[in-house]
Amino acid sequence: MTARPATGPVHELRLGEATAHIGELAAVLRGFQVGGVAYTETWDDAELPPMGCGIVLVPWPNRIRDARWTHDGAVQKLDITELSNGHATHGLLRNTAYRVVEQQDDRITLAATIYPQHGYPFVLDTRVTYALTADGLAVTHELTNPGDAAAPFGVGTHPYLRVGDHPVDDLVLTVRAETYAPCDERLIPVGREPVQGTGLDLRSGVRLGHLDADVALTDLAADGGRVEHSLTAPDGTGLVLWADEVFGWVQVFSPTNFPSPSAPQQRRAVAVEPMTCAADAFNNGWGLLTLEPGDTWSASWGLRPVAAG
Repeated sequence: MTARPATGPVHELRLGEATAHIGELAAVLRGFQVGGVAYTETWDDAELPPMGCGIVLVPWPNRIRDARWTHDGAVQKLDITELSNGHATHGLLRNTAYRVVEQQDDRITLAATIYPQHGYPFVLDTRVTYALTADGLAVTHELTNPGDAAAPFGVGTHPYLRVGDHPVDDLVLTVRAETYAPCDERLIPVGREPVQGTGLDLRSGVRLGHLDADVALTDLAADGGRVEHSLTAPDGTGLVLWADEVFGWVQVFSPTNFPSPSAPQQRRAVAVEPMTCAADAFNNGWGLLTLEPGDTWSASWGLRPVAAG
């Protein structure tokens, strides 16, 4: 008997030479390939998503300082989920199994509800749709507020990207961001500064072997209502992560201890995480959104492979 993956049932999408694999835990993106070329990191079925790989982050991405914030004069106390720093991290659904509500060969929609709880006294119905298209993979997030109070929220996701078998160190990452958020020793942003003249200026591209980053970037250049970030391999092949303009923040994380599937060694990986708001947005308000009772919000991002030349 085959053991069920740690991320729950995994659903395969197909369109031409493109495939995607979606797990039900945290509506996780388990993999995206075109023509046998992998564009996201993968991991063993028996393991949980390493370093948050591929999970959906809602109703906030990143951290809430001390797991506390204030709403209408009342202090809200969330569960501490990052024990090392004493924060609440990556929302309320990272350990929740989504349910499949619609599925076709090339697309799937999963849903989960956030119920009122200590630290977040709101209800939100959430849906995530993964769809293979002629251009690549499109991901649409939808939130509906069925309650009677306006709900503050943010949305993010945590894909780790690659370009086939090219070593991540050799890839060039380009992010057209004017500003970054320096953090304190507990990884909470303490301000916003220009990237100009820093090692975090990714506007002209930086080789990942030269980048040691865990940083949020904003003031992103947009074109036609979208922002784009890219990875380029030495042979000119690459990947574009595009997002609707409401994803006005992006976290770049380049750990050197990402686990290799079925192997003991660790290596560099790179997460390029579209986010609608900054870390600690429930306290600093940077990019925080509000969903009124009865309203629905949706936004999309996606991955587009790029051929050489």
